[in-house]
Amino acid sequence: MAIIKSVRGFTPKMGEGCFLADNAVIIGDVTMGNDCSIWFGTVLRGDVNTITIGNRVNIQDGSVLHTLYEKSVCKIGNDVSIGHNVTIHGATIHDMALIGMGSVILDHAEIGEGAIIAAGSVVKSGTKVGAHELWAGSPATFKKMVDPAQAKEINVKIAKNYLMYSRWYDEPAPDEPKYHAPVEFQ
Repeated sequence: MAIIKSVRGFTPKMGEGCFLADNAVIIGDVTMGNDCSIWFGTVLRGDVNTITIGNRVNIQDGSVLHTLYEKSVCKIGNDVSIGHNVTIHGATIHDMALIGMGSVILDHAEIGEGAIIAAGSVVKSGTKVGAHELWAGSPATFKKMVDPAQAKEINVKIAKNYLMYSRWYDEPAPDEPKYHAPVEFQ
């Protein structure tokens, strides 16, 4: 069962239909919309300031969201996909954005609607990534515009897929086996 911890008088609030992996950690001033999925080893640490997450957001394995005390907050829009091992520290991510695996998004950065941050990128503090832009590198720089219809299709598909994946973790039906024998290789 996920660790959900109150701190400084703040208790995390989750919407309906959210999936919290067994070892996800959600602390303090965190508000999450409906149908979100918080994956294994992910930490949402709202101990020093606010983390707000929209609907149908997936925050994948090993990611960390945190803020600066009294100086920055995390705001995540709807249908956002945050890849494995991403750090978001006090930044704003708008609707349908995709944050690639291993990226770092620093305080007061803003990622526009439908934008894509390539895997392994570092978005420096205060950087403004426009809507439907692709940024990559360390530090991340603008690479090209992404067709809005194509970005929406990709980003919404990923968000929907992660919602589907999260449903796989619901309790199995009584007639389903809880354990599958390992496959033997020859």
